Amino acid sequence: MIEAFENRRGPDRRRMPRGGRRAGDAPGFAPLVLVVGRGETAVTQSEAVLARLKFAVTTSGTVEEALRVLSGIRPDVVVAEPEAASRIRLEAPEHVPVVVMDDDMRDNPDALIEGIRYALRANDITTRP
Repeated sequence: MIEAFENRRGPDRRRMPRGGRRAGDAPGFAPLVLVVGRGETAVTQSEAVLARLKFAVTTSGTVEEALRVLSGIRPDVVVAEPEAASRIRLEAPEHVPVVVMDDDMRDNPDALIEGIRYALRANDITTRP
């Protein structure tokens, strides 16, 4: 029999919640974030950061495209630039929270993640069907 060696130097974090999840969330639950924007760099960076933190991510280049796919993919939260966010808030279903991506969020991924987590917890997405 082969003996397994323990290489971790700290606590085993594999079972700890990550991303937008909390300890009480269902196992395997990964919030779906729709990132809307024209700025290729901001959208790509946001997508990479969110995916690395175990969020499910999809992107949309235009507000029209986002509104068209919104009912089909049913994201848990939408992240958009200020102009796009105001239009999405007007035309999207009421239960979908919209996070406005400001300059601070573009430059600081932690601010983006905190904004998304706040929106998810404010809507308590784990209790929705």
